[in-house]
Amino acid sequence: MNRRAAKGTVSGRPLAVVTGATVGIGYELSRLLARDGHDLAIVARDEEKLQRVAEQLSGGHGVDVTWIALDLSDPGAASGLHARLSGRPVDVLVNNAGFGTFGPFAETDVDASLRMVRLNVEALTHLTRLTLPNMLERDSGRILNVASTAAFQPGPLMAVYYATKAFVLHFSEALVEELRETGITVTVLAPGPTATEFHKRAGMEDSGLMRRLGVMDAGTVAEAGYRGMLRGRRIVIPGIMNKLGPLGLRLAPRSIVPSVVRRLQEE
Repeated sequence: MNRRAAKGTVSGRPLAVVTGATVGIGYELSRLLARDGHDLAIVARDEEKLQRVAEQLSGGHGVDVTWIALDLSDPGAASGLHARLSGRPVDVLVNNAGFGTFGPFAETDVDASLRMVRLNVEALTHLTRLTLPNMLERDSGRILNVASTAAFQPGPLMAVYYATKAFVLHFSEALVEELRETGITVTVLAPGPTATEFHKRAGMEDSGLMRRLGVMDAGTVAEAGYRGMLRGRRIVIPGIMNKLGPLGLRLAPRSIVPSVVRRLQEE
């Protein structure tokens, strides 16, 4: 389903595409983009939530909001999303959609793990590839990829999730170098534990990581990522403790890092 919450022809305003836009960091980023005058194409699975968010953002900020109910873990979903934009140039691409699961890899649902790879890695890669050529033609654009502090080390009990976020980090950093002489910026937002639906869906509300590091507000995380994107920063890690964690693990012997992470996550 694809509807406009605000009727009319193409407005001339810049267009931002945000995946996972109905809750948490994705919603807050959508709100900031609308506030600053971007038309939006917001994407998520829940059609009812999408319509409600589209009407709220359109009515509150006077921008056009297209809502697209789509499961980006489905094969071909990224191509379908790109086609629905009807050739309109994308000025800002926010790859935010993603999920994780908590528990030993051998005991997790294999279909959930494979869907996680398709959403967290394949959809992000495909959307970026589909969007980037037009940005290069115009020599202008911003890409914000939402990773996690999980990207900086292996993560026992969330092995696949940590690995997908490591891909997002390294893929984005490589693009920064490839696009260094252009007008296009790529920013990685790497938050720590954040007050969203993510941890409930992952089944990790009682994880020691949540208790030890504390939880940041989604609006604060989104604001930091948004400011970093506008400044063309390569990596944004909101919160002092979140910055110190990857630094400490990076300095530790590689052989002990997985056991340290596991102890942090044990229930």
